[in-house]
Amino acid sequence: MNRRAFLAAACAPALLQSEPARETLLILDSGQAERIRSSLDPAHRAIFERLADEALRAGPWSVTFRRPEGGLTNAGPHDYFSEGPYWWPNPANPNGPYIRRDGQRNPDRFQANRQDLERMSTSTLALGIGGYFLNKPGCLEQAERVLSTWFVDPATRMNPNLEHGQAIRGITQGRGTGLIDTVSLIRCVQGLVLLEAAGGLGTDLRNGLRQWFADFVHWMTTSKKGLDEKKSGNNHATWWAAQVAAYAVFLQDGGALRMTFDDYRKYLVPSEIRPNGSCPREEARTNSLSYSCFNLDAFSVLCRIAHVHGADLWNFVAKDGGSVAKACDYLLPFVLHPASWPHQQIGPFKPDGIVFPGLAGVGLRSRKLLDAYTTLPHAKSAWDQLIDVAVLTSEW
Repeated sequence: MNRRAFLAAACAPALLQSEPARETLLILDSGQAERIRSSLDPAHRAIFERLADEALRAGPWSVTFRRPEGGLTNAGPHDYFSEGPYWWPNPANPNGPYIRRDGQRNPDRFQANRQDLERMSTSTLALGIGGYFLNKPGCLEQAERVLSTWFVDPATRMNPNLEHGQAIRGITQGRGTGLIDTVSLIRCVQGLVLLEAAGGLGTDLRNGLRQWFADFVHWMTTSKKGLDEKKSGNNHATWWAAQVAAYAVFLQDGGALRMTFDDYRKYLVPSEIRPNGSCPREEARTNSLSYSCFNLDAFSVLCRIAHVHGADLWNFVAKDGGSVAKACDYLLPFVLHPASWPHQQIGPFKPDGIVFPGLAGVGLRSRKLLDAYTTLPHAKSAWDQLIDVAVLTSEW
């Protein structure tokens, strides 16, 4: 059965799940995960095999391995450090504070910790996929090595905060904005729940991982930088909620999970999405179509997590009429025809990593979104391919 025919069959009417799943694997419930494992199609199997093989040969990584030089930061050796991407030396004052050029990434900024965080997260997900869906030998052992190095080993672990994320030379040693760097940890957590379902990790490592994420969630929800990000009013706030939701699932912290659902209803949708579906804070950017999609991806990941855990955020409508459904309808024509976008987009628009048409198509039972999803290119990354499988095998 081809992708379009499969989606057509999946669109047969059914009741939304009203009770929380007994077991959940973040964006998958246990029943769906079992269906995927028992009948994984050859194309996705081949991609998953390749990704798992690559992950078996990669890593480990640590924030301690590559550090900034020349007094760039006062961060300690276990502190994550990054620099804001859009900040540059001031030609009028080369030794003074940096200035912002939105949409223009400074290639000379320190990126090593962010790159390694993304590699670790992607590798963990690929190993989780290999261990759970393919029963591939070596995945659990390699994952233990990678995860212990980044999160648990006293010699190499990352401190569970982002006090030094997205620093700006001459201005600040770190900002709440830095929390956008840890969006990749959602992929890591997806890998963790798959690894545990595949046979588990060692007790000491499991306990260490849960302590790390509990400490990180505490920092995200109580520190000034964390709370600044929560109320930033744009895609940073949406991804803040999606992150906390994902970590809460791993921690089995129902209170933190419900808090993100409340934040969605009371703050995120009312403050970010206008009645016509537009998101003005994203449209003000120089790469406004890309950021609009990035924000809607965050909304969709949060809504998907909620749905798997028995809460319907997809159909929520704010008092002024704004909703994720409206945002999807508003943005979809421009995703399919980027040249028609009426706002600024100074960089290339890359549709292959956009997931909202698939996730929202299932969540909103939208033929239009699902049909569009089948026409878009899909990246061959572990996250994009797992979402592809999740969309194709969803029942609603």
